Amino acid sequence: MSQPRLHLGVFYTGVGQQYVWQDPGNADHTTIDTFVEIARTLERGLFDAFFLGEGLRVRENRGRVLATDVAGRPDALTQLAALAGATTHIGLVATQNTTYNFPADLARRLSTLDLLSDGRAGWNIVTTDNAWTGANFRRGGWLEHDRRYERATEFVEAAKAIWSSWSDDAIAPDPTAAAWSAPGSIRAVERHTDLVDLTVVPTLPRSRQSRPVLFQAGDSPGGRDLAARHADVVFSANTEYEKAVAYATDLRRRLAAHGRSPDSLRILPGATVVLGATAAEAADRADWLRREQINPQRAIGYLEQYWGKDLSAYDPDGPLPDIDPAEGELDPSRGTLSIAHRTGKHDRIREWRQLAADKNLSIRELVLAVHPREHTFIGTPTQIADQWTHYITTRAVDGFNISPYNVPATITDVVDLLVPQLQDRGIYRTHYETHTLRDHLDLPPL
Repeated sequence: MSQPRLHLGVFYTGVGQQYVWQDPGNADHTTIDTFVEIARTLERGLFDAFFLGEGLRVRENRGRVLATDVAGRPDALTQLAALAGATTHIGLVATQNTTYNFPADLARRLSTLDLLSDGRAGWNIVTTDNAWTGANFRRGGWLEHDRRYERATEFVEAAKAIWSSWSDDAIAPDPTAAAWSAPGSIRAVERHTDLVDLTVVPTLPRSRQSRPVLFQAGDSPGGRDLAARHADVVFSANTEYEKAVAYATDLRRRLAAHGRSPDSLRILPGATVVLGATAAEAADRADWLRREQINPQRAIGYLEQYWGKDLSAYDPDGPLPDIDPAEGELDPSRGTLSIAHRTGKHDRIREWRQLAADKNLSIRELVLAVHPREHTFIGTPTQIADQWTHYITTRAVDGFNISPYNVPATITDVVDLLVPQLQDRGIYRTHYETHTLRDHLDLPPL
């Protein structure tokens, strides 16, 4: 049996606390020069793909733009189209929403990127169910939570039909042909349901890889089933080893239920990487990162989301607010909320008060203790390479999608320090052997 190969991507969200914009070493996140440098560095590191996140509305805190967050992310497809001309191999993956886009339009734009990049495009499929985001589209919460993956499934199926509507021999092979396109070689696509309604004659041929590679990031049962039906790659949140094994087992079982082989899909959990010359140095850097990500202003802002009140007069290094929270549950203006956090706000605050009293925690110390953590690999390049070798050789994952906390330094360190260690272990490529994103990922042909 051949040695498994590790696949790597970088997921640049551009927003959220994981991105430490206060770091003087961070580059401007809206200029093309920054993204050209990132993409070319990733190509030097032989990465499979560069992902861009999507923001359909600027996040808020109590009705105002969230001042501690980055705002102003450029459109992902436009950015990646620019990068297609500045790179030669790296896959270019755009996060695009199935709730507020339209299938025929989005399929055409993704197909355009796939053609411009000569078969290097990917689509990270996401959904949204909250009315706060929907207000930007004059539709509010038009789609019930339970139906978002139902629409996503119909949306993806329509897009795949559009991409396959041109026959491989549709375009005339030479100027002597009687017609530019062979009769009957371009087929119309129709869908008529309450969630997807279209009639379209697609305008673009297939790309070198046939169609964009499909990524999917949902972790709910509906999200996992959508991935098992249609995804080529899943961007999983299950990075800790035991969770990764359980997730892979569940997803491969779902693949079999849909008649797909285990090798037809790649699993790339998200991960933060903190490197140091020694384990102690890496641990110190990770501690610095956590405290920068949850600085005093963000700690107050986090509690304001739960209290629903202005807490700016409270000292982040002092005790929890002595006032009662507002009635009602959390509003979604800080971004999409997980199901677990949409109810039970008052019970959670009571638990926090008890925890703070038992451990004598300040506001910031409490937030550091209770705020969800992304899984972080912390250590020397040798230590992390050993960990990743274990993950990949046991088929817990097929690779990782790295979330940088600053750019370009995080990416440069991974490329210059970690990649050589992975290559020494024989689990990572030493040169690009393929051109398309689909081939980079060792996915079966369509």
